Amino acid sequence: QVQVEESGGGLVQAGGSLRLSCKVWRRIANTISAWYRQAPGKERELVANILSDDDTNYADFAEGRFSISRDNLKKMVYLQMNSLKPEDTAVYYCLSRQVWESSGYWGHGTQVTVSS
Repeated sequence: QVQVEESGGGLVQAGGSLRLSCKVWRRIANTISAWYRQAPGKERELVANILSDDDTNYADFAEGRFSISRDNLKKMVYLQMNSLKPEDTAVYYCLSRQVWESSGYWGHGTQVTVSS
């Protein structure tokens, strides 16, 4: 019944990097893939999304530091995070959604902790 599964989170020092991976069990080509995050006591917020290689969007805090990409054949979505800051600490979630879907499928999240 698992449709989306994230991995790659962990503990990293400020200024470091992490690469998150998202395995999707259904086709992702021509779909919307996205990364969200949620810090304790905060609302879940969009980090980045991708429809194609030339159609990506980033939150202001992610622009220039994070990069979303995917491999349609492997059905994998990635989030490369560089220059991490303590405020990036959150659970990061992967979303896979057809353009015509209202909800799509969420993973259970992977914890990212950035220390000072």
